[in-house]
Amino acid sequence: MTDPSPKIIDTTAAIGELVELLTDVPNNPPSIYIDLEGINLCRHGSISIMQIFVFPRNEVYLIDVHTLGQEAFAHPAASGATLKGILEDENIQKAFFDVRNDSDALYAHFGVHLAGIQDIQLLELATRRGSRRFIHGLARCIEHDAGLTGGEARVWKGIKDNGRQLFAPERGGSYEVFDSRPLSEAIILYCAQDVRILPTLWAVYNGKLEWRWKEKIEVATRDRINVCFQAGYTGVGRHMARPPSGWA
Repeated sequence: MTDPSPKIIDTTAAIGELVELLTDVPNNPPSIYIDLEGINLCRHGSISIMQIFVFPRNEVYLIDVHTLGQEAFAHPAASGATLKGILEDENIQKAFFDVRNDSDALYAHFGVHLAGIQDIQLLELATRRGSRRFIHGLARCIEHDAGLTGGEARVWKGIKDNGRQLFAPERGGSYEVFDSRPLSEAIILYCAQDVRILPTLWAVYNGKLEWRWKEKIEVATRDRINVCFQAGYTGVGRHMARPPSGWA
């Protein structure tokens, strides 16, 4: 597993350069893989960091949303393109793992309505052999399907555990660490490592995907994105582990 050093994007100049890069990447497979970290990540909380892995460049970019605020999404590149425009462009493919709370937070706080999204969690569910009564979380998918060697798995788990010690309340941590600046090395590594593995998971599941599932996935992904319009949506609870209607 390669380990490129993450690049912190915390100035408008850096945002402009990144946006310019993102406007000219291949679509198949997706080049852009995204994850978010924040405090109570949804409409009721806040976004601290957006992680973007650009697959063709093998680079992880950590966008400091806490510092940049609206400028992270609205500041134009030299071409006039913005990160908001890229996230809303259905012709630029972007992959998330469970887009629901990310979509809710992006729309509520920055008016970003995602499009052109592939949800890797749904790809796993569609290609799974056996029961589809419950969806699988990212950690389980990485452990079972990413093909990590024993050494890679130990490193991955160590980074995950070190990060959780800092932010997980049940371990004495606080989610406020995502808003502390400068970011600690442990948090930087935590933010960067999972998004790096998403292309591997996408390839594993997409390689097994049957055509009959494609339309179901498109509909379910659109429904997940549009939770941002549901007045009573809450991103915590047992309902989050249930599959889309008609999938079980």
